[in-house]
Amino acid sequence: MKIKNIAGSLMCVFALAVFLQSCESGRSYAELLEDENKSVNRFLVNQIVENAIPADTVFEVGPDAPYYQLDGEQNIYMQVLSLGDDGKPEDDDVVYFRFLRYNLNYYQDGDYTSLPSEGNQDNLTEAPTSFRFNNYSLPSSSQWGSGIQLPLNYIPLGSEINLIVKSQYGWSSEISYVMPFLYHVRYYRSQI
Repeated sequence: MKIKNIAGSLMCVFALAVFLQSCESGRSYAELLEDENKSVNRFLVNQIVENAIPADTVFEVGPDAPYYQLDGEQNIYMQVLSLGDDGKPEDDDVVYFRFLRYNLNYYQDGDYTSLPSEGNQDNLTEAPTSFRFNNYSLPSSSQWGSGIQLPLNYIPLGSEINLIVKSQYGWSSEISYVMPFLYHVRYYRSQI
């Protein structure tokens, strides 16, 4: 019973946050979702897109590789830039990653790297970020959302990818902002 009360309270807080966010911007949540879809589509129209993961899970690799849709709802797309050789993580393994991310709401036809970015990829003095694979019970893992972990079901550690993540699979602190991001990510195994 206690868990139901906590879950109910969290749902109410999330709904209130979404409502307040949409009120502040003067746009409804449905309109924000529509804008998010348009932003992702504006980016993908200039890319090769595969609507399914290859049956043999052998991905094309490189900067001209297609973006593969990883989920059935068109929320996550992955382009494999290079494949690692460090095996796939097991549940609860610590996975380190470095990233840059770009807000696709600001993307106009052209080069996404000209957009403002944030992340720790270019600053090696900054500590790498990490999560425990498939363990969303820990805030240190759930804060990054499920989108950042999903590719590791298909590719090994050491891989470098571009990843489109819509808001509901993104950072837990940003879900109500309804912003899609393009991530440039590299995954590493824990050295401990």
